[in-house]
Amino acid sequence: MVKPRSGTMILEHDYRIGAIDDRLYGSFIEHLGRAIYGGIYEPGHPTADENGFREDVADLVRELKVPVVRYPGGNFVSGYNWEDGIGPKEQRPRRLELAWRTIETNEVGVNEFADWAKKVGTEVMMAINLGSRGIDAARNIIEYCNHPGGTYWSDLRRSHGYEKPHNFKLWCLGNEMDGPWQIGAKTAYEYGRIATEAAKVMRQVDPSIELVACGSSGSGMPTFADWEATILDLAYDYVDYVSLHTYYGNRDNDTPNFLARSLDMDEFIHSVIAICDYVKAKKRSKKTINLSFDEWNVWFHSNDADRQIEPWSVAPPQLEDVYTMEDALLVGSMLMSLMRRADRVKIGCLAQLVNVIAPIMTENGGAAWRQTIFYPFMHASIYGRGTALLPIIKSDKYDSNDFTDVPYLDAMAVLSESEEEITIFAVNRDLEQAMDFECELRGFTGFAVQEHIVLEHEDLKAVNTAANPDNVTPHNKGNAAVEDGKVKAVLGKASWNVIRLAKVNR
Repeated sequence: MVKPRSGTMILEHDYRIGAIDDRLYGSFIEHLGRAIYGGIYEPGHPTADENGFREDVADLVRELKVPVVRYPGGNFVSGYNWEDGIGPKEQRPRRLELAWRTIETNEVGVNEFADWAKKVGTEVMMAINLGSRGIDAARNIIEYCNHPGGTYWSDLRRSHGYEKPHNFKLWCLGNEMDGPWQIGAKTAYEYGRIATEAAKVMRQVDPSIELVACGSSGSGMPTFADWEATILDLAYDYVDYVSLHTYYGNRDNDTPNFLARSLDMDEFIHSVIAICDYVKAKKRSKKTINLSFDEWNVWFHSNDADRQIEPWSVAPPQLEDVYTMEDALLVGSMLMSLMRRADRVKIGCLAQLVNVIAPIMTENGGAAWRQTIFYPFMHASIYGRGTALLPIIKSDKYDSNDFTDVPYLDAMAVLSESEEEITIFAVNRDLEQAMDFECELRGFTGFAVQEHIVLEHEDLKAVNTAANPDNVTPHNKGNAAVEDGKVKAVLGKASWNVIRLAKVNR
């Protein structure tokens, strides 16, 4: 009989990374594919409310408890005239949407999205167009959204039926502006200058806002690192966050290498923090720039299908990745990468929320269901709020094509604000063997296991579909228990685990 692998973890009461900002579990909806039209909004759907929003989708979004949603892009925003999406719907123009080569009907705009956000209990993270537009549009949109009244743009909002301002507090200064695919792509200096000037006028309209500067489009970009250093050198005093984006795929069907890609995410975060702190030291500043990881996910399944889409159609099925069990494992590890640097990563946006590389899928006129990645994201969002603990982990390791010393055990722990609940998140990356897991609780007394949730499937390529929506679902039959101050459990091969501890006799 093959001996199970072993993985150990030590949690010390006073070893803490920092408080987790609830916005770490945000998401993203772009005017892209069926994210909006056929996703959150479908007036003819049997579950549609009086405003055309799908109630079945809203229920699933509420289930995820998403605290913030980035809108309206993404590449889309760099060619977007926000004024097209306000006022009477019958007067709104249909536009050629150049980023994704579709027709944008503008049936949903800023006011409708604000309504939807209230409906599902989330905040809006607005993005402005710094590609085809600039400073003037930036000051106008924030006046329309956030100024109480008595001015042209704020009174126009009121005439559209929104007496009170939306008070959006989080704003992205453009999107991926170093990408050659981006409408109005810029050099680091060009972007740093326009971002600075846009930030200044936006803060004059509403000093209470927080601003996110565009970091490089990815750590593999030739611009990476120098881009961050340059734009922060220019905009440091005017922004609060710098953005990070990353996507991973398994095109080579090399699952051990694929599941190790969260190590790349860890290194990416570490590098951007170092750049931010270099600029802070250079400026002798007391201000710390934090990170907004506002696009992250697995994305590769739909690439071939997207190349075959007829251009200039309305809401085609773009970027509709159908996620597997192994994708859910990597998403779980990516969530733990965010938790591990919760001291500096304050905002995260799973890209995206519905249909477009998303945890929620729909059929036009039909069902809505949870993809495999829905579950680790939901678990992290619900149970991953509080204080990130600093774990000491020992694990057997393996080497893959791109990584060395990959721990079979990937784990994190979060202490609730009341300090009476601990949640341990763990992935066993071993595809063949279960793992004997042991976690020593130091300084935590009187805790017992309340639940051990497990997501696993014999077929790593298993998916959920409209016909079989529950093919990959979690169960709570894990065997974790506390014995002599230690949590002991067997983590199944290739599994995502959530072990919930609570203080006994609270």
